[in-house]
Amino acid sequence: MGTMFPEWYLQIMSGTYQATVGDRGRIVLPAALRESAGLEAGTALTVIESEHGIVLLTRAQLRDWVRRDLQGLDLVTELIAERREAAASDVA
Repeated sequence: MGTMFPEWYLQIMSGTYQATVGDRGRIVLPAALRESAGLEAGTALTVIESEHGIVLLTRAQLRDWVRRDLQGLDLVTELIAERREAAASDVA
């Protein structure tokens, strides 16, 4: 008999930890998570709020994520094309 959860769900949940927000807004990350992620006291984390929840990333993780998501994009060319399109519609 197969599992009732899809494989992707089990992969995500295998890295799930519980943390509690303290009265001063501090979050203590479990030791197992700190160890596996290589986090030490003073490690800077970026907090991202999205429609799906809150994400914590180290600076290196954020840099890698941005590079991966923006790889191959030419934002300047896209912006110029959008501006030209908008200008053309204003003239018409």
